[in-house]
Amino acid sequence: QPPPNEDCPICFLRLPLGQSEIHYQSCCGKIVCYGCAFAGVIARASTEQICPFCRTPHESSRDEGIERLRKRIEARDTNAMHMLGCRYFRGVGVPQDYNKALELWHRAAKLCCKLSHCRIANTYNRGEGVEEDVKKAKYHWKLGAMGGDAESRYNLGLFEEEIEGNMNRAIKHFMISAVFGHDDSLKKIQDGFSDGHVTKDDFEKALRAHKESKDEMQSGQRDEALHYLRKQRLHS
Repeated sequence: QPPPNEDCPICFLRLPLGQSEIHYQSCCGKIVCYGCAFAGVIARASTEQICPFCRTPHESSRDEGIERLRKRIEARDTNAMHMLGCRYFRGVGVPQDYNKALELWHRAAKLCCKLSHCRIANTYNRGEGVEEDVKKAKYHWKLGAMGGDAESRYNLGLFEEEIEGNMNRAIKHFMISAVFGHDDSLKKIQDGFSDGHVTKDDFEKALRAHKESKDEMQSGQRDEALHYLRKQRLHS
């Protein structure tokens, strides 16, 4: 099985699986949960957002954020490579450039960045900026899953189910990622139980393990931060 998620370096709780619930600090390279990233702002203890780890003020512009990422890349920070690749892929703060995005993701993947393996796989699977190639997609999903990425593991399950037609192997992938708190994987296990592909015992084990993982990743501070961010988006 893949290793569990790392802990937030501030609250020491397991980091959530969703990329929308964690924050990469381009100042020091730490990944923290949103609960810790926005705790000072929510409590009005600070008039500006600062890094909860190194106390550096948040970048004041996209250009400053890009420059910080480039400096982190010089220090061989794979998360910075991944993040800048995502910006090039979407054209956020930099001109959209699929080739540069893939170059950065491949560079990070060679240094064992599981998120970059998943991004590369998704790109080949959808044929976005490259020729569609499901074999390359499966290869990178496999490497991402071996590194502990639950989304890569889930996508491997979908590949086995929809492309290879191997439901038994698909269920094994879904079981692993469900245990780590992946919601879509648990839904697949539930569907498999209804269709007779999953035993009652395995279904109950997946439910218990999924709940335990979700409990380890939840806190009142994190819920408050997500609520705060949703309100900010509604008023923006």
